[in-house]
Amino acid sequence: MDDSKRPTLRAPAALLAEGLIDADARAAIERVAERYAIAITPDVLDAIDRADPADPIARQYVPTAAELETTPEERADPIGDDSHAPVKGVVHRYPDRALLKPTHACAVYCRFCFRRETVGHGGEALDPAALDAAIGHIAATPAIREVILTGGDPLVLSPRRLRDLIERLSAIEHVDWLRVHTRVPVADSGRVTPELVEALKAGKTIWVAVHVNHARELTPAALAACAKLVDAGIPLVSQTVLLKGVNDDADTLDTLFRALVKNRIKPYYLHHGDLAPGTSHFRTTLDDGRALMRTLRGRLSGLAQPTYVLDIPGGTGKIPVQPDWFDADGRPISPLKV
Repeated sequence: MDDSKRPTLRAPAALLAEGLIDADARAAIERVAERYAIAITPDVLDAIDRADPADPIARQYVPTAAELETTPEERADPIGDDSHAPVKGVVHRYPDRALLKPTHACAVYCRFCFRRETVGHGGEALDPAALDAAIGHIAATPAIREVILTGGDPLVLSPRRLRDLIERLSAIEHVDWLRVHTRVPVADSGRVTPELVEALKAGKTIWVAVHVNHARELTPAALAACAKLVDAGIPLVSQTVLLKGVNDDADTLDTLFRALVKNRIKPYYLHHGDLAPGTSHFRTTLDDGRALMRTLRGRLSGLAQPTYVLDIPGGTGKIPVQPDWFDADGRPISPLKV
């Protein structure tokens, strides 16, 4: 069937009909759905291995009862966006760059999302007046040199609306370039049309950061969508979240990062899991992440290595998490003595 005619799965009943959840889990998933949005596109559905109960694609998108369990350290705003929002839709945590969130809708809803309390049915898109105010704040703040379009997912906007937004931001003299954070190329590849590509090229230099966590998300359709962007002269980087049961082993990350570079996508960040509510079943320890990065450093070209980062709660921002280094006998290596 043509994907354009296949519905995105948005309700527990639809998940049950597709065999993605069991009947005895439905009541718990209904409770999850009351709080957190669900969306599984045909692209994602086709990538799920139904025969694997621990499928890493399903684990990222199919809700489970574990999301109802919260831990004391988890928080609705885990990285402190709210305290750095001078106007609705803008987050200004760093001097030279700001986030602009024109929409709170996504093509899919990741079960580990750090904005899960506000995306989907938990938040509102910017109306015209709020968007004017957000762009006005950016225009009135000369320190902002980069604007990062996020949300939600900005590529769910129509090409017309996306073009208008990019043209308005590009008209601000002190904004040097734009960046888009998106899941669309890997999760809803049909949205990457010639019209969308042209909209992205309608203003100043633009970079696209594609969120991908496992090499099996890089389906032929996903790679074709990414190639349309790269072939149009739009540079791509990737963002990955370190997730227990999805990619928390060196072989899986190795395969992912090699596949990204092979397809002209530079691995940019490997994020440590944030303290979003109901996501403790996804989080690894920092020691786990350090050990993985230490292993990958010995196996991968620097071109294929992202920076492993922790977004400090409270709005402090991202800090690199460096591995500890040891020699063959297990003794710490000091850079000052090498």
